Amino acid sequence: MTWTLTNDPAALRAEADAFLAAHPADNTVLLTLLDRIAKRGRHAFGDGDPVFGHWRAAPDGPVAGVFAQTPPYPVRLGRMPAELARALHDRGARVPGVAGERAAAVAFARAWPPAAAGAVRAETAVDERLYRLAGLEGPSPVPAGTARPAGPADREQLVEWSAAFLAEIGESNPVDHGAYVDGRLAEGGLHVWEDGGRPVSFAGASPVIAGMSRIGPVFTPVALRGRGYASGVVAAASAHALAAGAAEVLLYTDLANPVSNSIYQKLGYRPVADHVTFDFTGG
Repeated sequence: MTWTLTNDPAALRAEADAFLAAHPADNTVLLTLLDRIAKRGRHAFGDGDPVFGHWRAAPDGPVAGVFAQTPPYPVRLGRMPAELARALHDRGARVPGVAGERAAAVAFARAWPPAAAGAVRAETAVDERLYRLAGLEGPSPVPAGTARPAGPADREQLVEWSAAFLAEIGESNPVDHGAYVDGRLAEGGLHVWEDGGRPVSFAGASPVIAGMSRIGPVFTPVALRGRGYASGVVAAASAHALAAGAAEVLLYTDLANPVSNSIYQKLGYRPVADHVTFDFTGG
């Protein structure tokens, strides 16, 4: 087994782009992460140097796994064996956690060497389910109002909602919400749902990469929930992704939220796999 670790995203893409594109659902987060770094620089997610890696079962074999870590965020796995934990430990990497398909993330957490010694505990931070759009169905009943693409006039509202969304999901890492919204507006994938002439919900569709687009974030203020706005704006964002050429439209839901899991299935999304994020504590 041959491991290659690097701080250079271009070096990873030179070796692993074909593998990433061949498995767009498995690698959806890695594809969008690398796209954002390519557009905004290697420190798009923070000041720390990112670490990327791929492995081959044999030195001259094809790439068979890819991962990325953009400090201060957890290691993000695509298809990857648990032996990655030993490779990162031997490199002296600081690993705050791991995220990915459940079996791969659990294997990494069990293999993380300090955890094996009892010095680190792996605590579940997020349980998610990845969905794929099988065929878009409109919301029923149709909510009051209409969807439209977000524009510069929506910026301040979207900055506020971006902060509220991350606070609600418990994200503690610092985020420049203004820069985030500016970047997403420039990409053209943000949509708002309006009712009575005012925005009441929003959703994003990532740029199409390797035939894949992922929906998110999705946010409706608490006082406006239960009116179908999220269904309407997610349907609009999904239609945007399809029109932009996406062969696969994906989204994640929090398994602790039965409402979102239900409404997305009614729009035509079907489960692909369960994913988990572990925070490593102690040590």
